[in-house]
Amino acid sequence: MSTIWKPSVTVAAIIERDQQFLMIEEETVDGVRINQPAGHLDPGESLEQAVVRETLEETSFDFTPTALTGTYLSRFISSTNGVDVTYLRFAFCGELGQQHQRPLDDGILRWLWMSYEELKASQARHRSPLVMQCVDDYLAGQRAPLSVLKTHPSALASASINSSQQEKK
Repeated sequence: MSTIWKPSVTVAAIIERDQQFLMIEEETVDGVRINQPAGHLDPGESLEQAVVRETLEETSFDFTPTALTGTYLSRFISSTNGVDVTYLRFAFCGELGQQHQRPLDDGILRWLWMSYEELKASQARHRSPLVMQCVDDYLAGQRAPLSVLKTHPSALASASINSSQQEKK
């Protein structure tokens, strides 16, 4: 049987307010790292829905994506356990909304605002080199309209289809 290689699809929110960026500190297998609010695309959701959900789960803030800042392909090999993963990241910029009283996701220690200079100075603690690349692209004005993203209705139904298939087993 052949193995099919598949990258892990992730989303990230680039949120700026008063020349500071909303970041998170998270516990990883390689220690505490800094990242944008980010995470994996789940079955049954669009990329836009995923970045809204991840931002809420990791910061307790609503987020409305307004543009795609970039699409990034990167490879990560954990220095502690050797796990090798390729990520396909979709980074969105947008508007920060209301904060809710809710716990943060497991592994998220806190959210914080960081200036560009603070982000540059802390690159050794970034979750990946994409953290800084996304901010640099955002500051360079890189934007694509959300209309470039297309989600076929069958992809949104995949969560219920997967659940039905699991129940039959």
